[in-house]
Amino acid sequence: MSREQRPNPRLNEDLLFNVAPGGPPRYSHVSNKPVQYLTVADRDGQVIGYAWANDEDDAAGWVVRKAGGDEAFNEGSVWAIKLHDAKARGIAPTAALAEMIQESDPTKTSHVVPDSLSEAPNPDVVRKLANPE
Repeated sequence: MSREQRPNPRLNEDLLFNVAPGGPPRYSHVSNKPVQYLTVADRDGQVIGYAWANDEDDAAGWVVRKAGGDEAFNEGSVWAIKLHDAKARGIAPTAALAEMIQESDPTKTSHVVPDSLSEAPNPDVVRKLANPE
């Protein structure tokens, strides 16, 4: 006995996605303007990534160095969370970088490389610095 399966009409409906307001505040991850950035290294001094910021666009981000592997990715989440927390407290992006420098501790699993605060023409330059491929 062969039963013909009828398609469910709900599976043929278009899905509508509505943007829900709210959620945690976030810095923009887009800027075409000059940024300040700092270098973060692990306990052994290997660079794991870069944090960048631009106040004019209220933009900031974390760029993990893929060559650092899983450890760099995992430890990088700590630095991304620092940026999220700073935005939630209403701190300007470059002030968040200054806070990272001030609170950095070289005895922890990762830290800001001393005197690494630099400038780049835009975030893409920092992204290429982290991952030149």
